[in-house]
Amino acid sequence: MTSRPYRSTGVSAWSGRPYPLGADFDGNGTNFALFSEVAHRVDLVLLDDDGGSRDVPLTEVDGFVWHAYLPGVGPGQRYGYRVHGPWDPAAGHRCNPAKLLLDPYARAVDGQIDNHASLFERAGERPDPGDSAGHTLLGVVTDPAFDWGGDRPPSAPTPTR
Repeated sequence: MTSRPYRSTGVSAWSGRPYPLGADFDGNGTNFALFSEVAHRVDLVLLDDDGGSRDVPLTEVDGFVWHAYLPGVGPGQRYGYRVHGPWDPAAGHRCNPAKLLLDPYARAVDGQIDNHASLFERAGERPDPGDSAGHTLLGVVTDPAFDWGGDRPPSAPTPTR
């Protein structure tokens, strides 16, 4: 994996892998993967609790899947995507980097949609410039491990055939 810094945080973004899609935490970091057949560029946006954000350009693309691995990024991290590409509503292409998009493969979400005008894209001549950050849902990195502790599965009868 190649390493490159992102937005002066001192943390490296590695190339990662295209699958599984979504945010996949492995105990040391998170792999982010998003499918887009028409994107020219995709930016992962990591949002902090204090309202700050960091943009991570996803520069690796395999089979239309944009991806990166971020060591040290783990459960609870909120994120979204900005997709750069064609604006051609007649062909079904509405790429608009002003809109912060929810990961369609997110395993958890956070926030609320507040019906702000920036959330409603019109099929006009050009994309709406209103930034939807702060008005939409965000993906949340989850931990796939679950410690059952002293708990055990419920006593359910085994089905017979």
